Amino acid sequence: MAGHSHAEGDKNDHASEKAGADPHAHGGVFGSNTEVIFALASGGALALGFGLEKLAPGVPVWLPLSLYVIAYGFGGLFTAREAFENLRNRRFEIDTLMLVAAAGAAALGAWAEGALLLFLFSIGHALENYAMGRAKRAIEALADLAPRTAHVRRGDQVVEVPVEEVAVGDTVVVRPNERLPADGFVVVGATSINQAPVTGESMPVDKQPVPDAAAARARPAQIGFASIVFAGTINGAGAIEIETTRKSTDTTLAKVVRMVSEAETQKSPTQRFTDRFERIFVPVVLGLAFVLLFAWVVVDEPFRDSFYRAMAVLVAASPCALAIATPSAVLSGVARAARAGVLIKGGAPLENLGSLHAIAFDKTGTLTEGRPRITDLVPVGGAKDVDLLTTAVAVERLSDHPLAEAIARDGLERLKGGAIVAASELKSLTGKGVTARFEGEPVWIGKPEMFGVDGVGPLSDEAEAAVTRLRLEGRTLMVVRRGERDLGVIGLLDTPRPAARTALDALRGLGVSRMIMISGDHQKAAQAIAGQVGLTEAWGDLMPEDKVDAIKRLRAEGKIAMVGDGVNDAPAMATATVGIAMGAAGSDVALETADVALMSDDLSQLPFAVGLSRRTRGIILQNLVVSLGVVAFLVPATIFGLGIGPAVAMHEGSTLLVVFNALRLLGYRDPHLKAARSTEGPATAAPDPKGATS
Repeated sequence: MAGHSHAEGDKNDHASEKAGADPHAHGGVFGSNTEVIFALASGGALALGFGLEKLAPGVPVWLPLSLYVIAYGFGGLFTAREAFENLRNRRFEIDTLMLVAAAGAAALGAWAEGALLLFLFSIGHALENYAMGRAKRAIEALADLAPRTAHVRRGDQVVEVPVEEVAVGDTVVVRPNERLPADGFVVVGATSINQAPVTGESMPVDKQPVPDAAAARARPAQIGFASIVFAGTINGAGAIEIETTRKSTDTTLAKVVRMVSEAETQKSPTQRFTDRFERIFVPVVLGLAFVLLFAWVVVDEPFRDSFYRAMAVLVAASPCALAIATPSAVLSGVARAARAGVLIKGGAPLENLGSLHAIAFDKTGTLTEGRPRITDLVPVGGAKDVDLLTTAVAVERLSDHPLAEAIARDGLERLKGGAIVAASELKSLTGKGVTARFEGEPVWIGKPEMFGVDGVGPLSDEAEAAVTRLRLEGRTLMVVRRGERDLGVIGLLDTPRPAARTALDALRGLGVSRMIMISGDHQKAAQAIAGQVGLTEAWGDLMPEDKVDAIKRLRAEGKIAMVGDGVNDAPAMATATVGIAMGAAGSDVALETADVALMSDDLSQLPFAVGLSRRTRGIILQNLVVSLGVVAFLVPATIFGLGIGPAVAMHEGSTLLVVFNALRLLGYRDPHLKAARSTEGPATAAPDPKGATS
């Protein structure tokens, strides 16, 4: 009696189904519409037989009876198939119950009522499958975004091949207005690409070729977003050539489709509660029905009436609507989020995101652009700017940390491209800095706190004075030491994201009352950025393990989400109630580690995700009230004489109601995003991608 086999986690449930498929979507002579057509045929035969029986008393008895038998055949075919499948897997569900009730009605001579029962059940079942299929097709549409073929350069020829044959390193030619067949980076040509199908960005993104294809090939993680492209996105007016970095089965789009499909099997807290409730409720109802079978012993009525009442109570109490109330809302919510470039991995993060009131943000790359720039150079101990920069650039260009990339980029510009001897033996001291060797000498570059501990000598007085002065100005600091001599201090400043303040205001409007910035940067620098984006809490000087401890303290007070890049913040995100990664389209690690992945590097997707999750929780609550309310009404009503036909009609009606109520989530529009759009411009919105239909 779990209800139409929609209880997730069963052997034959959705986990084993292909995205977009439905275990109840029966095929047949009329394809996917066979069940609907058979249900309508059952209703037609029932109506004709009933009309002849009541309005034409002179017709032979066998004629309406034959029509009722035909109605049984059409209405019971798929129900019987489902019932036998359930029994084979040792499950007793509503399909089996309906078949038993219909057979009992026939045995008692109530052919019309039995046929009505099967007709109502089959038409409700078919409509439910169609409705759930709409949500599944929204996911399936994502898989259809990538083209089936690609134009690959083979020597001097461009040949069209299936995307499955495109190998990593192939050069793919993409013509204007074509969909991209593979992930990769631009090597020839410039264009604008509509990335909405993957990232949810509303405006096309300008793309340029990488400066050095060999360097991009060697270090793909460091390719800028201006050169990265994704399968399924739409090219603009420029012809480009891209070098592929993934096979068709491993593209970002393919991973999103796979993860969204798997998300359906991840149970939410509400669904786990309803599962526990059903485990108690179903045996109680079966016991009640068994007792009612013997009502004729106590009440002066024939066994036929007692049997009929017991069957009616079983039908009325079957928690079909309850079983599907949460999964239908979760499926619709996850599908809607995916179409907007937000990957939510199942019911648990979807519900938790909608119920939390506190969010912690990493600073670099989350609330800021993640592209710090050098603002101050303070040589000490007689060193010159060129000495400080040459050493820093030589070491930092071996690292992929955002601060290291900023020093290497801006340092080379300030040195005007002069030749620099390569450093070697780079070692990372997590959360502190790096060490290396340059021109035969050891080099330390890192936070001021790196010096004076763990065997590293303390800073000179001149370096300490420079650190104190720059910290008062809110700078992020990197101290450079070569050998036994401090060369100086480099001050950097990151720029807050333009959309950060608007997104945080939208989150407050959604009921997120506490937002904290946690950072490995100095407290002064953290407070300076926090003030610019409108946050009142900033926790600085945190090592990675300190961030984990901070999240544990916050989680002890209630549910907490952690927003970061999904790579450096992975431990803290794993500790939070919900881990949210930004810019996940360009990071395999972020896609795998986060509970919620914002595919674009756009903070305005966060209020959309929170708003959608809150709406989903509301829909789930409505569905639970309807499903439990109908059962609470029908059980006593059938005990006191309500017929099995009306009970089935209300039972199936409540199931359809909760499914169609859940489907409203596919059309969700967040009013806070409209405000963000008008404030920040159209690039901050997260609309439906073209081609993703519901």
